[in-house]
Amino acid sequence: MDQKSNTGIMLRALEEAAAGRPLAPRLAGLLRHAVTSVIAKRGLPGSDRHARLRAEQARQAALPAHHEIAAAVADRLTPLDQRAGTPDIDGLLAPVTETEAAGTGLPAGTVVPPRLRQVVLTALSAPPEELVARGLVPSAEVLAQLVPQLVANATAERYADAALRTLEAATYRAFRNRRSLLLLNLAHQVRVDELPWVRAVAGHGSDADTEERARAAAEAALRRLGDLAVGAFPGTLLPNPLVREMSHLARQADLSAPFTEELAADIFMGTFSPKFLTAARTAADLLQDSLYTRYYGIDCAAVRNMAVVHAADGLGRTRPARTAPAFDRLCGERAGTDTAFSWSPAGNGTVIEQAQILTTHNLAVLVRHAGIAPEAGWETLAEEAFAAVCRLVARVHGHPRPLGTIKDAAYAWRQTLFFLSLCPPGRQAALVQRMAAEAAGQPWHTAARLAPVIAGLRLVASGGTFDADGTALGGLARRFQGWTTTGHWMGSAVR
Repeated sequence: MDQKSNTGIMLRALEEAAAGRPLAPRLAGLLRHAVTSVIAKRGLPGSDRHARLRAEQARQAALPAHHEIAAAVADRLTPLDQRAGTPDIDGLLAPVTETEAAGTGLPAGTVVPPRLRQVVLTALSAPPEELVARGLVPSAEVLAQLVPQLVANATAERYADAALRTLEAATYRAFRNRRSLLLLNLAHQVRVDELPWVRAVAGHGSDADTEERARAAAEAALRRLGDLAVGAFPGTLLPNPLVREMSHLARQADLSAPFTEELAADIFMGTFSPKFLTAARTAADLLQDSLYTRYYGIDCAAVRNMAVVHAADGLGRTRPARTAPAFDRLCGERAGTDTAFSWSPAGNGTVIEQAQILTTHNLAVLVRHAGIAPEAGWETLAEEAFAAVCRLVARVHGHPRPLGTIKDAAYAWRQTLFFLSLCPPGRQAALVQRMAAEAAGQPWHTAARLAPVIAGLRLVASGGTFDADGTALGGLARRFQGWTTTGHWMGSAVR
């Protein structure tokens, strides 16, 4: 026991008194202070206040221990399929019944405590929208783990035969459990449609009406997934597993939607597949003369012409082109290098980031091809994405290795600009002012790091442009990007 605590002081004084020794002046002073503190906190022994406190403490001490309640809840979970969830979560969280009380010794009516409830809630089987609303899906990465079930059901709709639908859905779910690999030279793993046994049944059990219903189901699932992912996590880059599911749904729906994955900087070979150029043209068509393209200095006409020339060059080829050299050069030039390839992962990262900027990393594709329109609206999404920027930039202060956090903040900022660009022009000025006020109200170190970012946004919103080095106003305004081959200015902006 801590001898300096109130209890320790009282015990020492009791020992001295029991031994018949007078209290030392220091111990007597400590005893008076301890008694005064105890009375002030709990009340005088025998008083109504003190009696109420002891009664409440006795009530709490008589409550069943959490581990005993957890054992009873575990008994409820045991009969369930351990590989699947359950839609009846309320029954699992109900108070202890009379029957359970007889078997466990717990008082009937014992309530499951909040901490145990949160654990049991993870077993809920419900639509993804409900899981997100309940806070059970904390990130886009977790959402991606749940999506194969939805996609499997949509994919199986192309079969009229019930047995084939069951087989197709089970095959898809099993296939998505395989290990994912990063491959070089634009190679990709086998797709589920390329499996021999899937190809063997592809033409069976379906007719024209079934095929049309299947396409409609896949398109609806894609729109639903896009609305959910973008609406729930507006400041997060869409993870590759989620992009793969969206791409599969787009193929099932016969949509020419060029979904692009996030490439790994350490194995990047300096070239992009043609779908990146197609996605960049989609973004250029959607965002022509927008705040987004002005901020990042994108020549939309040049991107469109590049895509047209590439498509013309491909006419007459027996095989489609595997690369888009013009797009590679454009990304390299925008990154400030002579080539799109560098032996440095950081150098590769700057090029990959330019590809993400030009394509909006699937946001424009979702809007144009899937027709997403999140319920919250673009204005709310812009504000929520900017809130994510503020949270991430706040973590930079005192961080020994802040570059990863800065990159995530730059991704969230890019999505903020995209959503902002889709807002009516009359609302954009008000949103910029609100963002500036929110940035100024952050902790001093966060506000200082965001000041050049907000200055750059205001500059572009008022019709200005950045210099060739991405700065303006003598360095007071900066274009915010995440990757750099040198020290990032945001990491050293505040000491």
